[in-house]
Amino acid sequence: MSARLLIGAALLALAAPGTAQDFAITNATVARGDGSEPVRGATVVVRGGRVVAAGAGVAVPPGVQAVDGTGKWVTPGLFAAMTALGLSDADGVDESNDAGARGSPFGAAIDVSPALNPSSQRVFSRPTGSIFAGQGAVVDLGADPRMVIRPRAFQFVTLGEEGGRIAGGSRVSAHAVLRNALREARQYGADPRLTATGRGPEIETGDDVPVDPRLIDSPSQREDVLLTRFDAAALVPVVRGTQPLYVHVERASDIRAVLALRSEFPRLKLVLVGASEGWLAAREIAAAGVPVIAQALVDLPASFEQLAATQSNVGRMVRAGVKVAIGGLAGTTGDQPRNLPQFAGNMVALTRVPGATGLSWGEAFAAISSVPAEIAGQGGRAGVLATGAAGDIVIWDGDPLEVTSTAERVFIDGVEQPRDDHQRGLAERYRDLDTSDLPKAYDR
Repeated sequence: MSARLLIGAALLALAAPGTAQDFAITNATVARGDGSEPVRGATVVVRGGRVVAAGAGVAVPPGVQAVDGTGKWVTPGLFAAMTALGLSDADGVDESNDAGARGSPFGAAIDVSPALNPSSQRVFSRPTGSIFAGQGAVVDLGADPRMVIRPRAFQFVTLGEEGGRIAGGSRVSAHAVLRNALREARQYGADPRLTATGRGPEIETGDDVPVDPRLIDSPSQREDVLLTRFDAAALVPVVRGTQPLYVHVERASDIRAVLALRSEFPRLKLVLVGASEGWLAAREIAAAGVPVIAQALVDLPASFEQLAATQSNVGRMVRAGVKVAIGGLAGTTGDQPRNLPQFAGNMVALTRVPGATGLSWGEAFAAISSVPAEIAGQGGRAGVLATGAAGDIVIWDGDPLEVTSTAERVFIDGVEQPRDDHQRGLAERYRDLDTSDLPKAYDR
């Protein structure tokens, strides 16, 4: 799931919501997150939970508390393009893991919002029993129980090798399942009888079209229908283009097959996820105006659909004009959003490797801030220091794309966040290696 994640925000604390603070940070190195390079000796002003100004020559308004940022870096909050945070307490304990629903009769209709836990140690679900994983949400990590910013923000489906396995053992079957589902959703949404109101429970279609499920319960309506009515209703916004469809594919031929879906479903608002071989189809992706969420450092053929994987994949797609956010399904930035700066930093380092294609500092930081925010429909509000944007501010003790740098202070909507979290607590507990602090299992 797409998640507005501020590095250092505490997941454990559920303090009462604070009030937005008016403050300014002066004399700092400021990165706006919009793709531009950092500006030294700059100022950021936040009032009423919103960014008022950011840049060189910005004056501090009267009555606004000024914080000296000499030697510090100031950035917008990071935005993790996809993460399972909030859906699992322990991956190995099935009862606490809501990231997948292998035995569910539903796929597209699954909505992660009710299961999200702001106190979780670990926001999108993964496809297991269906190629459709369901609907992800946009969340933030503020220290309050109101985690969800936007529910049902996108629909997620997997094709390629994983989709083929789930759908019966072949890519052919996975594509047939997807196309059939989209056709059923289009027919479902076009039936005028489904706009009746006041005749029973309604299914939300995403664009204020009320749907009475009892109107499709006749035998004629059930003939050759593979989706449940709730799954069909959940896909109506997708075929109408009001809800993005995130599609996991890796190899170039699968990417081209996804782009071709628009010939039959022209309103699809596609987002490619994975795209290890995206650089081979970069011109087609750019021409289609489809954004990509890609892992930064995939350079080994972990599967046959990744034979052309290269660390230059992201850089080459960006050079071709593709909008690319750094993210992934699992293993790197997918389940560990705190690693985002490290992988973005590696993209910068690639510019110094002969024959490789990396990103400039500004491009790399945008790939973990403003670009994923734009893909998630939060453009101009999150991931950027621009007038009117959310007052999501991080003060770092150094270059945030260096692994030795640490976030010292974090503000979400202008409210400073607590710095106590599970990881910091463990570090403090074992800092002095006092054996009296060891769990009972380690007494001997």
